[in-house]
Amino acid sequence: MESTTTESCSAEEEDSSDSEVACLMRVGKKSEWLRLFGNTEVTVGRGVNVTYQLLSASCPLMISRLHCTFKKRKDDGQWTVTDKKSLNGVWVNGNRIPADEAHLLRLGDSIQLGVPVMGSKVEFDYVLVQQPLKDIKLHLAKTHKEGATAAAITESSKRKMTMEEDEPSTSKPKLYRRSSSDKSLAKACPPPLKKCQLQQSRSQPEETASGRHFRLLTMYSQNILLLREQVDDTQRRVASLEGEDQQGDPLVRERVQELQSQLGTLRGKMHQMETLKKSFSERRWPEVRKTQQEEQMRQQLNDALQEQKKVIVEHALSRQAFEKILSAKNKELEATKEEKERARAQKDEVVTQMTEVLENELQCIICSELFIEAVTLNCAHSFCSYCITQWRKKKEECPICRQAITSQSRCLALDNFIERMMENLSLDVKEKRQSVINERKGERCVCDARLDRKALEC
Repeated sequence: MESTTTESCSAEEEDSSDSEVACLMRVGKKSEWLRLFGNTEVTVGRGVNVTYQLLSASCPLMISRLHCTFKKRKDDGQWTVTDKKSLNGVWVNGNRIPADEAHLLRLGDSIQLGVPVMGSKVEFDYVLVQQPLKDIKLHLAKTHKEGATAAAITESSKRKMTMEEDEPSTSKPKLYRRSSSDKSLAKACPPPLKKCQLQQSRSQPEETASGRHFRLLTMYSQNILLLREQVDDTQRRVASLEGEDQQGDPLVRERVQELQSQLGTLRGKMHQMETLKKSFSERRWPEVRKTQQEEQMRQQLNDALQEQKKVIVEHALSRQAFEKILSAKNKELEATKEEKERARAQKDEVVTQMTEVLENELQCIICSELFIEAVTLNCAHSFCSYCITQWRKKKEECPICRQAITSQSRCLALDNFIERMMENLSLDVKEKRQSVINERKGERCVCDARLDRKALEC
């Protein structure tokens, strides 16, 4: 950063060294402090017609041509700052102040011009202080009088000429000069682009390649804009000087020639900068294209993953729905099964009761089995046909009431009832009854055969 003054303040210069003066103390530096003059308006910017010229080494367009002004109020002696519609603004105590509105300052306030670049701190950071001149004199930015230069220019051209001029040289740094007739006001210009790049690359060794490329491309663009502004300013000054009487003023004619030479130099630099930017962009294009393809593939992969997650979620929801349906069906099945079990239990209970009734009421007293071919005697008692036949071989009386047996008859209704009831009984009961029936049929056949032999013998 370079700072110069273009206004003279004779009243302030005559102040004693013991008097206290207001100044903007540069944070982190013991130099380049900006003294504020109470009898005039202090202007700050990167232009040439300002009290203090601030040039950023990292970002040439950080400070506007007329960035802000500082002025002391006559009524109460308080300092105010006004943002002159700057691009990056004026920040007081961390808050950006509105443009074209005087903002009251107090001692100790933080004043920042511009914004941080790529995570770094603000380059132009000041604190308003008021200290004796003798204590801060060594820290103040250099001030210059333009009395002699202004007088010489007024006598020759009747106007003040201020501009920035670059002179090509291989051994000396480029100079910003107030005029060609005053060599004592020259000062070194900002370092060339390659040195800035080298310093920044050394200060940030951990910076990524993409970040460095973006920073270099931004720097190329900003320098091209700055050179174009300088070319436009130089063209306007050349046009204004060419309209004057060059025959009567050799100083003006010499100045026009110098400006034309400077204009050619600026155009050459701008062309060189545009060529560098173009070649850099061409070299970067394959990498940019590759990066775009990788980003596109990454995006497609993310989309596929999101779609897969969506499908998984949908399947999980469907599975939960199916599980709910299955659980409901299982509950219904369990309820149906329980109902069937209860119905079966009730049926078994009914069958058991019927079996007990059959065994108690329809059981032959002789064989203790259900009636097989039931017959009823004259006394109304019933027995199995086989059982009563075998009984009558011994006695001709009822086994129950002991009455004489005079008649017996088959009871088909009782047989049919027993057979129908047997259909609902268990398989064991049916098999047992069938085995008894088969056994009695066999014995009956044997008896019949014996009777036939006796009849033949007779």
